[in-house]
Amino acid sequence: MELKLYIAGQSETVEPSESTDCRGLWPAVQTLCLRIQTLQAGCGGSLGGFKPLYLRPKTLDEAVSLLASTGGQILAGGTDFYPALGDRQPVGRVIDITLLREIRGVSFLPDSIRIGGLTTWTEVLQTPLPRCFEALKGAARELGSVQIQNRGTVAGNLCNASPAADGVPPLLALEAEVELVSAAGRRRMPLGQFITGNRRTLRRPEEILAAVIVARRMDHAASAFLKLGARRYLVISVSMVAAVVQAEAGRVAEAHIAVGSCSATAQRLAELEHELVGRPAQTGIGVFVKAEHLAPLSPIDDVRATGEYRRDASLTLVRRALDACVGVR
Repeated sequence: MELKLYIAGQSETVEPSESTDCRGLWPAVQTLCLRIQTLQAGCGGSLGGFKPLYLRPKTLDEAVSLLASTGGQILAGGTDFYPALGDRQPVGRVIDITLLREIRGVSFLPDSIRIGGLTTWTEVLQTPLPRCFEALKGAARELGSVQIQNRGTVAGNLCNASPAADGVPPLLALEAEVELVSAAGRRRMPLGQFITGNRRTLRRPEEILAAVIVARRMDHAASAFLKLGARRYLVISVSMVAAVVQAEAGRVAEAHIAVGSCSATAQRLAELEHELVGRPAQTGIGVFVKAEHLAPLSPIDDVRATGEYRRDASLTLVRRALDACVGVR
């Protein structure tokens, strides 16, 4: 008896025995998928109405080779990928990178901490990180539901590049860099340069965001994350603030403050950071924050809030975040 498998108009013959189970059909399925992939490449990615081809590489090298040779959409946690489709189906190849263990997890190096791109927000929360990462953990707790935190990845949050991405302000305040990998090699750049606008980044189609890297200059600095929305959980923010404050001898030695949801990209408040240096690191430091310090922001009116309200709320959040940092011992 012969058994024929059909996928996208292509067929492969299998001669099963009495002991053949589903695993015994897998070689034929692989043969068909490779044949379809070759045909699609020759047809500019389209094969007569064939549904998207789902590929699941096991190593980073395999993944970037696929992206370099035939292109495709990257699927990681899927928490942004699928909602963005709505009722539509994916077009072209979908490259599922969830098996790439080499870019998952947190590594501690002498001069930096490396967060793999596939690290989930739950894994961020569960990892013992230095004090300066408390703002990032605060953002992880606020990021959607527990189910989203279990699936959503750090790289996905950054590559989606939403102005309201919870993970961006704390990583911006930590002066994080991103590492992008392709078949041609690796490159690094500051996160502040990587995200260029609303849903826009410098990631090339053939690249994977493999890691987020934070230099270990401020391990013992205090940090805080505050978010304002229409309700306590499962909400897109009206404004959010991350602050990192390094104190020495009772005074501010260095301060980093980033505000999200109030511009196309999260913004550092450089002038305020400069003016805080040398101030007493004690409760009440928030009074030094003035409305003019928020000049880099360009909040808009939308269904969640007016631009004026966003600016006023951000002023309050920045003050509270700074007080929270100096109030922690």
